[in-house]
Amino acid sequence: MPFAWVPINLANFFSVSTLERDIAELEVLNGKGSTGDRKSMAMQGRRLSERSLGLEDVPALPTFKNTTLTFSTFFKQEGDRLTDEDLFKFLADYKRSSSLQRRVKSIPGLLKLEISPASEGLSCCLSPELLLVKPFPENRSRPHKEILEFPVREVYVPHTVYRNLLYVYPQRLNFANRLASGRNITIKIQFMCGEDPACAMPVIFGKSSGPEFVAEVCTPVTYHNKSPDFYEEVKIKLPAKLTEKHHLLFTFYHISCQPKQGACVETLLGYSWLPILLNDRLQTGHYCLPVALDRLPANYSMHSAEKVPPQSPPVKWVEGHKGVFNIEVQGISSVHTQDNHLEKFFILCHALESQVAFPIRVLNEKITETTLEHELKLSIICLHSSRLEPLVLFLHLVLDKLFQLAVQPMVIAGQTANFSQFAFESAAAIVNSLHNSKDLSKDLHGRNCLLASYVYYVFRLPEIQRDSIRLGATGSTNLAESRYYTYGRTTAFSVGSRLLQSRATSCSNPDIAGTQASTDEEVRNIMSSKVADRSFNRMSCYSEPTSDMSSPCGSPRPSNKKHFHEELALQMVVSTGIVRESVFKYAWFFFELLIKSMAQYVDNMNKQDTPRRSRFSNRFKDDITTIVNVVTSEIAALLVKPQKESEQAEKINISLAFFLYDLLSLMDRGFVFNLIKHYCNQLSNKLNTLPTLISMRLEFLQILCSHEHYLNLNLFFMTSGSAPTSPSPSLSSQNSSSCSSFQDHKFANMFDLTAEYRQQHFLTGLLFTELAAALDTEAEGISKVQRKAVSAIHSLLSAHDLDKSCLKPEVKVKVAALYLPLVGIILDALPQLHDFTVSDGRNGKGRIGSPDEEQEAASQINQNIALAIAGNQFNLLRSYGSSVSTVPYKQYNTLSPETTRHLLICFLWIMKNADQNLIQKWVADLPSMQLNRILDVLYICVSGFEYKGKQSSDKVSTQVLQKSRDVKARLEEALLRGEGARGEMMKRCRMPAGNDKFPGFNENLRWRKEQTHWRQANERLDKTKAEIDQEVLVSGNLATEANLIILDMQENIIQATSAMDCRDNVLGGVLKVLVNSLTCDQSTTYLTHCFATLRALIVKFGELFFEEEVEQCADLCQRLLQHCSSSMDTTRIQACATLYLLMRYSFSCISNFARVKMQVTMSLASLVGKASDFNEEYLRKSLRTILAYAEEDVDMQPTLFPGQVEELLYNLNSILSDTVKMREFQEDPEMLMDLMYRIAKGYQTSPDLRLTWLQNMAEKHAKKKCYTEAAMCLVHAAALVAEYLSMLEDHSYLPVGSVSFQNISSNVLEESAVSDDVLSPDEDGVCSGRYFSENGLVGLLEQAAELFNTGGLCETVNEVYKIVTPILEAHRDFRKLSSTHSKLQKAFESIINKGQKRMFGTYFRVGFYGAIFGDLDEQEFVYKEPAITKLPEISHRLEGFYGQCFGEDRIVVIKDSTPVDKSKLDPSKAYIQITFVEPYFDDYEMKDRVTHFEKNFNLRRFMYTTPFTRDGRPRGELSEQYKRKTILTTMHAFPYIKTRINVIQKEEFVLMPIEVAIEDMQKKTLELAVATRQVPPDPKMLQMVLQGSVGATVNQGPLEVAQVFLAEIPEDPKLYRHHNKLRLCFKEFIMRCGEAVEKNKCLITADQREYQQELKKNYNKLKENLRPMIERKIPELYKPIVKVNSISRGSFLNSSFRKYENLPPQNS
Repeated sequence: MPFAWVPINLANFFSVSTLERDIAELEVLNGKGSTGDRKSMAMQGRRLSERSLGLEDVPALPTFKNTTLTFSTFFKQEGDRLTDEDLFKFLADYKRSSSLQRRVKSIPGLLKLEISPASEGLSCCLSPELLLVKPFPENRSRPHKEILEFPVREVYVPHTVYRNLLYVYPQRLNFANRLASGRNITIKIQFMCGEDPACAMPVIFGKSSGPEFVAEVCTPVTYHNKSPDFYEEVKIKLPAKLTEKHHLLFTFYHISCQPKQGACVETLLGYSWLPILLNDRLQTGHYCLPVALDRLPANYSMHSAEKVPPQSPPVKWVEGHKGVFNIEVQGISSVHTQDNHLEKFFILCHALESQVAFPIRVLNEKITETTLEHELKLSIICLHSSRLEPLVLFLHLVLDKLFQLAVQPMVIAGQTANFSQFAFESAAAIVNSLHNSKDLSKDLHGRNCLLASYVYYVFRLPEIQRDSIRLGATGSTNLAESRYYTYGRTTAFSVGSRLLQSRATSCSNPDIAGTQASTDEEVRNIMSSKVADRSFNRMSCYSEPTSDMSSPCGSPRPSNKKHFHEELALQMVVSTGIVRESVFKYAWFFFELLIKSMAQYVDNMNKQDTPRRSRFSNRFKDDITTIVNVVTSEIAALLVKPQKESEQAEKINISLAFFLYDLLSLMDRGFVFNLIKHYCNQLSNKLNTLPTLISMRLEFLQILCSHEHYLNLNLFFMTSGSAPTSPSPSLSSQNSSSCSSFQDHKFANMFDLTAEYRQQHFLTGLLFTELAAALDTEAEGISKVQRKAVSAIHSLLSAHDLDKSCLKPEVKVKVAALYLPLVGIILDALPQLHDFTVSDGRNGKGRIGSPDEEQEAASQINQNIALAIAGNQFNLLRSYGSSVSTVPYKQYNTLSPETTRHLLICFLWIMKNADQNLIQKWVADLPSMQLNRILDVLYICVSGFEYKGKQSSDKVSTQVLQKSRDVKARLEEALLRGEGARGEMMKRCRMPAGNDKFPGFNENLRWRKEQTHWRQANERLDKTKAEIDQEVLVSGNLATEANLIILDMQENIIQATSAMDCRDNVLGGVLKVLVNSLTCDQSTTYLTHCFATLRALIVKFGELFFEEEVEQCADLCQRLLQHCSSSMDTTRIQACATLYLLMRYSFSCISNFARVKMQVTMSLASLVGKASDFNEEYLRKSLRTILAYAEEDVDMQPTLFPGQVEELLYNLNSILSDTVKMREFQEDPEMLMDLMYRIAKGYQTSPDLRLTWLQNMAEKHAKKKCYTEAAMCLVHAAALVAEYLSMLEDHSYLPVGSVSFQNISSNVLEESAVSDDVLSPDEDGVCSGRYFSENGLVGLLEQAAELFNTGGLCETVNEVYKIVTPILEAHRDFRKLSSTHSKLQKAFESIINKGQKRMFGTYFRVGFYGAIFGDLDEQEFVYKEPAITKLPEISHRLEGFYGQCFGEDRIVVIKDSTPVDKSKLDPSKAYIQITFVEPYFDDYEMKDRVTHFEKNFNLRRFMYTTPFTRDGRPRGELSEQYKRKTILTTMHAFPYIKTRINVIQKEEFVLMPIEVAIEDMQKKTLELAVATRQVPPDPKMLQMVLQGSVGATVNQGPLEVAQVFLAEIPEDPKLYRHHNKLRLCFKEFIMRCGEAVEKNKCLITADQREYQQELKKNYNKLKENLRPMIERKIPELYKPIVKVNSISRGSFLNSSFRKYENLPPQNS
């Protein structure tokens, strides 16, 4: 018995919570709850291991630490409290308090434990059977013993090693009623093979200090206890062959502690025993055995101890044969099933295969030969009813037996028995039950891991005996034993050698292969007595006759012999009902079985060299065809059902695809292609929803196209001489030498998906057909299908590119030729490609900007949109309807950026690897429209593969971090508020559909824990620095590679079309692409080649270039100047040379390069205003280089060219000087805009440059989110264009100069042009920019309208479109008109919906005082700030900014708004006075300014008030309180092209105290009226206003005002009218109060009645107090105007309304 015990806390070693989390993660890895994307996984890891991860498969837990524990106190084990329950109570008490230490006796001692994680590679290991685990070193050190686990939960892993162990647990013995002196009791336990004492077998595992195996073991003694409890575990190695004589023998002894001299220590008390087998079944479980006294009965082992027959003389029993000895026996065996259904099945199978004597006993029943067939069929049917654990443990053997029965012909009692159908149905039922079990893991495709491992690693073809097994043969005397064979119970083979000689390193997961070190001695003896002559089969257990099988090719196959693959296919075809449903639901298993059995059949029959058509029978082919057709129908039927069924259909579809994939390697490929064709046709006929149909076929084809011989299957070689040999050629592939060569095709047809192509290249043709169908379809959910289709082809090309067999250029040419029709499909899909140039928001500046710039990219002014010039032939960003091709494109949904990139990568890969001569010939044959499409695609390619740099990657990480912080903040907030999952769910129910802060959270989000806000959705975005660096490297290389391919393609186009008529159009398109590539960030490698190409184009097509491509030339100048400021020497040198060549050739072609001069000047102005990465120093270097070129150019010295270059460079340097000033004010946005404004003003006589600077200002405003000011800049630019257009053209639909823009802004009149004699718009180089056209004007106004809309000024959008619409109508551009009216509708709807809710700007007066400010000293401005900006915000901003400039100690913010006396200021300091101002309108203006918008637009006058008293204090008593109103007038009206405008006029007037009171009362009355009439009513607001009006505790409230000003009539007659006005104000005020009180009465709830009564009471009190003052009138103001004669009333009609005083006196 245990002597003492001590508790050990597991938390000392590792964190329990971490362990639980790790186990949960393992279960996810293991397939439980895994929701991975099936299709992404379908192509990888199809053949998964059957291993199910256990804790030992993972590295040591990160929280597990090396620990040394020392214990010095132990608790004595009480003899009468040995049960588990007692120990659990002890532990609970120990954890709760220290009372246990007082109640239980403590024993001193020392125990030192060292616990550390096991190293990965343990040597010197012994298995639970004490077998050596290799590698086992020869120099033996202390071995490690593995302990066999007894897991709490069942472990579902099949037996893969031989294990046959029995554990015996004696539990309790009750000798309490026995009078003998048996008090110190021990039990001797022996495993006997007979009744003789010498038959004790040495199979009991010994202690570590003794021999490995012993013949007996004794239990410890509990001192003086007649009813002891035992804790002993006896581990026994069971013999492989058990008989009825084997039994456990228990001998009970009393041990004398003080034996007498010469007396024996042991005194025999009795015996008990337990037979190991009962009805041929291993006995396990709990038993309560009787104990026999004195002696054992004769032949006792033949009976159980409870059922011993009467003996003579009779046996004495303890307590009259009652059970007094409790024992538990547990078996861990790969031999004994311990399940009734399995037991019966194996015994009957054994009876069928071996010659046994009938009747046989199965469990408790006897079975005769005549009932054998019926019983076997019943047992087959009941197999799936077995308990799950034993079924899984013996799964491999069960399936092997079933498949053997399916093909083995049986003759029972002279009758042929056929078990095929029963065996197949049972297998299907087992497959179904295993899949439906929630305890068994599944892989990522939903397949049961146990079945997958069986198919891949265990299944072998059932070996059929030459002759049918016959039972009941007469004269049979030599009968075999009636034991069935399981794993290790064989009659002919060694367990170790036959069963892969494998073992497990962990008993809970016994599937890790090892090598068995030694073999059981008894098994070795069995092996030596038999001869094994059949081929190695890991799990097959059928004994065979000794005659050898003849070679399968040597003799004809017997007619009754079945082949497994044929039988399996037949059973799949003829199955019905539930079996059929299971077969197709889990088709993957049966398909894999078919494939493996076919492959093994071909291998066993040596049919590898047999023609494929002859490998399998025609009947089998028919069955395969039927199976494919039926499965296809099943897929179609499931797809029209609910979502769950659709998922099932997808799984079956994938299984079918893999099945045909494997058939391509085994059967005739023509036959398989026909199956594929039937599948596609059948699915098309049965499905109506196109996205689903295409999706299913795509998944199917994607798997087929991943075949290792995909290229050969598609006949990618075009001539027989170049055809690579297929590893397993089919007849069809051998006959492919008739393929025609390149020359036999029309070049155009080679790039189209023709019927001939689809016939010749079958799989690729099908894939392209699906892609074309997906791109051509317009249906809900098609975008996912399109993504899938493009991804399939992208994956294929990636595989070819990485394929070592395709590395040779000549092979790649042929592979690329296979994909040429994809080019035609991509060109047709041009309108659907994502336009990266729009989303990038490129502004003609360098792409490297701050993260804020990138965030605002979408809202910035995009030149390409502003330049939406419909007539421009090569504007790639036009709406596709007005493209060069002039083909009316159908409107389709646009592909996502990622899908577009994948498609474009495919296009570029083909262009790179295809035969370049072929491409040139193809391009030469193309019509102009198609050429333009190619250039459009190349243009999009340039933007699509732009190098974003490391910054964009860092930005992702920043966003991830920010999201993590946001989520964390939300979680903390929820925890603090006590919210949880339920609160979150309820909140989300109320939330709108879109959630900008957490994108992706609300898209089809169901209530699943793993997808709630508490889980971070950005885990996949977290990347290491190494991963980010690698991505950047790949991105850079991809950008260079893509652009070089594009450049090669453009050169091919130029070479192919140089002799064609359309070369001018083509030249424009090529230039457009080249300029776009220069706009993007590029590598120096690409730029060197690009500049070389540009110089070649200028030299070759110079005249055409300068005459026809004016706009391209202007763009090119800007890009070249940008690269002239590059920090890279090579790039600068190339750009300088190209720019100089451009100027030189423009002079040579037209003898004057005024236009190019203007373009270069404008480009630099634009660059200075916009580019953040612009480097002035490098640009000056480049300008000097160009000047040196001009001076050293000998050929041009006689001309005016050098002088003109010098003049141009002088102008450029002056612009750069402006840049220096701008750099100074880079951090001061207001000063920067003022400077840009002055620069633009300076170019009043140069419209091109003024336009450029206005656009620069718009760009800056847009970055600061000042959308209204940005829009105003564009309106001014549009007015400027309108002025010069009106000089050139006289069209009624065009605006008449800037006057037409007055309704948009009164400031626009600044753009009125100077007189014609000063500037002529038709002068060369003047007004030649792209914007000085009707389309340019429309582009500017449309962009302005978009910005007004973004800024919330929707009314202005209408005014802008009033100018645009006549132009569009004149051009009959109905597409744009439709778009325009749609935008107007949205603008008007926005006005209706938002109305008063729109927030316009907030205005502040800012005055600067102090010499430190320089030009700003004593200047006053009105600043426009974003809506709801508070005074402290702008104050903090300006104080902080100027504090940085001049020093924080020198900046003083004046807090009040009183006039500043400069003489009192410190001259060494700078003072800023900031005052909140409101728009001010005269009474007559208010009649026209009705709406909220009108009161916030076109503002020039602002007002602020300053309270004061006569004695200088700002506040005083009511009778002393004056107020000064100051009205400011600005130079321009807000909104303007700046956010601050100078104050040019200031007016002041003072309100007397009574006037202040009148203003206050009018304000209160208005508040009451608004609160009363509000719809819907707001009770809280109403009560708040009422409380301030009638509340009794209001200081300086209405009553006090009345008492101060209305108590007495003023003495000064000048105040009479003020007094009367205030009286009337109070009269209206008290009326409004009454209305409000009554309104509140209707709104209150029951609990507010007292409050309402109080309000009513206060109101009545106030009314009574005010009544005398309100009713008192000043008599002088109410004298009659006319004295009416009561006699002659008619005279009143002739009297005039003149003042009474002016009438002459009348006689009385």
